[in-house]
Amino acid sequence: MHLREITDDNRDAVRALRVRRDQKQFVASVSKSLKQAAQHPEANPWYRAVYIGDEPVGFVMLSWKPPAGPYKGRHFIWRLLIDKRHQRRGIGRETLTQIAALVRADGATELLTSYDPGDGEPWPFYQKFGFEPTGEIDDGEIVLRLVFPAQ
Repeated sequence: MHLREITDDNRDAVRALRVRRDQKQFVASVSKSLKQAAQHPEANPWYRAVYIGDEPVGFVMLSWKPPAGPYKGRHFIWRLLIDKRHQRRGIGRETLTQIAALVRADGATELLTSYDPGDGEPWPFYQKFGFEPTGEIDDGEIVLRLVFPAQ
């Protein structure tokens, strides 16, 4: 599994990735994510396609140390999507592992994300990885933090 930049050559294949119907309320499409990234350059969006071999199987987008706002100078997972045909194979966990390593290498002491609560929510996935609630709510979403141990 590896992360790859999204280019004109792979954009359509990455935009075609879909979550299960029961997950749509929790994660926006790749197309919507790319639009949000373009509409909010102040959030310093950083995004990559998740590949296994030559096949795109997922998408991840972070707000990478934005210069202002509530997450100023912090790393925030804005979107994590694994295509419905490739779920439950450890790809999401491996994606998080790689993202955490990149963020930590950038000097971060934590990684943030958030989720919309509800039946089928992604909280169990993040909890197993080690994320904990911060006690904050952002636009109705529960904010989570993964703290990196001191090196």
